[in-house]
Amino acid sequence: MTNNQSPLVAHIIHRLDYGGLENGLVNLINHIPPNRYHHAIICLTDYNPEFRRRIQQPGVEVFALHKSEGHDLGLYGRCWNLLRQLRPAIVHTRNLAALEMQFPAWLARVQRRVHGEHGWDRDPALMNPRHHRLRRWLRPLVQHYIALSGEIAGYLETRIGVAPERMSRIINGVDSVRFHPGNDRSPLPDGFALPGTRVIGTAGRLENVKDQPNLARAFIRLAKMVPNARQHMRLVIIGEGSLRAGIESRLNEAGLRDLAWLPGAQDDIPRLLRSFDLFVLPSQAEGISNTILEAMACGLPVVATDVGGNAELVVENETGRLVPARDPESLALAIQEYVDNPERMRAHGTAGRRRIEEQFSMEAMVTAYLAVYDSVLKCRVKTPFSL
Repeated sequence: MTNNQSPLVAHIIHRLDYGGLENGLVNLINHIPPNRYHHAIICLTDYNPEFRRRIQQPGVEVFALHKSEGHDLGLYGRCWNLLRQLRPAIVHTRNLAALEMQFPAWLARVQRRVHGEHGWDRDPALMNPRHHRLRRWLRPLVQHYIALSGEIAGYLETRIGVAPERMSRIINGVDSVRFHPGNDRSPLPDGFALPGTRVIGTAGRLENVKDQPNLARAFIRLAKMVPNARQHMRLVIIGEGSLRAGIESRLNEAGLRDLAWLPGAQDDIPRLLRSFDLFVLPSQAEGISNTILEAMACGLPVVATDVGGNAELVVENETGRLVPARDPESLALAIQEYVDNPERMRAHGTAGRRRIEEQFSMEAMVTAYLAVYDSVLKCRVKTPFSL
């Protein structure tokens, strides 16, 4: 780092690709003034070139360490070597997949080290005990923690032993200019949504934790509950992943495949969200969901499973509904409340947009991260172990 540059933050993540954590990172980089901090992203595996183009700040380098499957001991050496070259002021790891890179960061004598916990693929009670132990072992190397939800903050304090003064809770912000209300059916296939049709949509990687099959099952139930369902309902599932074939097969068997559109991963999420009438998040686990925030910013009511930080975002019977996870019957009934009541749909969508403007602005998120970075730079460094 040259003397005339702002301090460098090296963000270490598993992979830079479509996802909530990655989207939050890109938003943060794009909105931090470059005279305050500049950035590099270190991917333990690789990065998606298309997603990388979302980074608008000039001069952000993205590195891939090409981690092998299983235990790749050489990864530690590659990370150490890269950090010695970059000489960042701060290393910021995210989630368990990157937490172990706190060790090569310490060996590379990066004295300011931050770790963020964004969410899990399962309830902490179901985690492998080894993951709890690993977090506790590496706790002395982390100068400051960032928790994205109250549930995560509680876990870090009670199970991992992180002192409250070493932790900040920062909820993701949303770009309320880019994500704004509207009524635009143009992204949908021609003839897919007829006048009066309710478009029920979701977005996310098609993997077990996101549980889109739960939404497909709820949609099938809903088709039996709503009169003239073929005229009144459509389903959109944005994203790509291992569950796609199973979802399509389930809809085919129910004779409803023509009422659903699965376009794969998409870049223009704001326009696609504005083509929806209702947003649904059927996840089995969450941290703080970017897609819920983005949907609310687009003026959509939200039906979500009551997991992770979803209840911190969705106000029951004001901006949406919360239902149990893995319960397609409850999910179908909650969706039906909106399909049958357009006025409720509009009122809850308006309330959601208002909540975004008041509590989840991009400016508030950036200010909170800057406060953490400024604080760790000013703090007197306490060496956890001697070399």
